[in-house]
This record gives sequence, C-alpha cells and structure tokens, in this order.
Amino acid sequence: MERLHPSIRIVLAILAGMLSGGMLNLFIVNFGHMLIPPPAGVDLTTTEGLLAAMPMMEPRHFLMPWLAHALGTLLSAFVACRLANNHFRRISIGLGVWNMVGGLLMIIAVPGPLWFTLIDIVLAYLPFGWLGGRLAVGKEF
Repeated sequence: MERLHPSIRIVLAILAGMLSGGMLNLFIVNFGHMLIPPPAGVDLTTTEGLLAAMPMMEPRHFLMPWLAHALGTLLSAFVACRLANNHFRRISIGLGVWNMVGGLLMIIAVPGPLWFTLIDIVLAYLPFGWLGGRLAVGKEF
C-alpha cells in the first residue's frame, strides 16, 4: 500500500477496518451464546425471537452483544489506523461513529433495556474507536 495515492490508501484502510471490525462483531454475536447461553426456549436467530426473548434476558445476556460492539469498533479503528498514513484521529472517531450508527439501527430494530442502550452507546463506540486508533499508532495519535 506504500505506492498508493494517500487518499486511496485512507479509503482502503477504512474499508479494511470496517470489514474486519464487522466480521469480529458478527463472530461474537453469533457464537457468544456458547459462553453465556440464552434463556431456555429462546430463539435468537430471528428478529421476532429476539424481541420475544428480551423480557427474559438477564444483565449477563447483554455482555456478549456489548463486547461485540466494543471489540468490533476497536478492531475496525486499529486496522484502519495501522494501514492509513495519516488522519488517525479522524479515522478512529469516524469508525466509532460508523459503528454507533449500526448500533442505533439495531436498537431501533430490537429495543433492549434502557440501561444497556445507554451503556452501549456511551461506552462501546467512541471510546473504543479512539482506543483502537491510539493502540495502532501510539504517540503519533
């Protein structure tokens, strides 16, 4: 990527970050139930099943979705900032906002408890986007 025009390099870095973070998010969401099983008889494979299960969910059931959001954002910012050649803060915060928009759309589709929504929006996206960028570039950030 060294020979690419700086703008093209940044775009490709952001796309790589979005893809890698999205894949990690999806992996944790799809397999997190193996570590923390859902309530008995719950179908989490459909939106309707998830909506029906929401009243039965305990706080521990929200750990894996939160980790998916936080770690997916962290990885997206980390990868993008490692591959980009500048604009690290803008990239990392931009990817935090990008992931937050996805989280807000999920909240609209499948509303959860207010406490989880607040923790998710406030603590998962922008802080972990910033942290991913900081970990990627260190003092240059």
